[in-house]
Amino acid sequence: MFNTIFPKIHKEGYKFLAISILATFVVLFFSKLVGIIFILITIWVYYFFRDPERFSINDDNYLVSPADGLITDISEKSGPEELRLENTSFTKVSVFMNVFNCHVNRIPSSGIIEEIFYKPGKFLNASLDKASEENERNYFKVKLKNGEEIVIVQIAGLIARRIVCEVEQGQELNQGERIGMIRFGSRVDIYFKNKKILVKLGQNVVAGESLLASE
Repeated sequence: MFNTIFPKIHKEGYKFLAISILATFVVLFFSKLVGIIFILITIWVYYFFRDPERFSINDDNYLVSPADGLITDISEKSGPEELRLENTSFTKVSVFMNVFNCHVNRIPSSGIIEEIFYKPGKFLNASLDKASEENERNYFKVKLKNGEEIVIVQIAGLIARRIVCEVEQGQELNQGERIGMIRFGSRVDIYFKNKKILVKLGQNVVAGESLLASE
């Protein structure tokens, strides 16, 4: 119960939480009313950077969601040209994270990080289709245990200003392990082939636990 109410926070949140707490004390000294607003902001900062434990199915016949949020796109697309996959057709699923979602991202299935590619860009609303091509983003090409490849793309949003990558090329990960986070409102796309879709548009999903697709 305690961990549910007071989950641990991601290391990226320490600085922001400290600044928010300090600002709250200063403002409270001058105005209790405005101070209450800052208290609420501090609570939001704490919960934004929450990093709860998640429990994956541990079955690599399934892909679990790489992010918490709302399914905003399910479509057939060419792969990212940044990874030289523009001539390959994939199923793409997009998960939009609003400012109240947990922003820690996780690997959908066990595998090896074959390639990581970071591309600077704009900060359009992450729910827009063109955000996939114009926003700041970070690509992961992952080789699964069955030999197939998937691509995960972290996409910065309207007020996001930093994509955090916590893994390295060549690193082997188990299903549901953390790969990074995006600060303040963003999106994660996943590209895959030869799998049955298990989600629908408008569905809310949980990183590392909700099932996106199956063999």
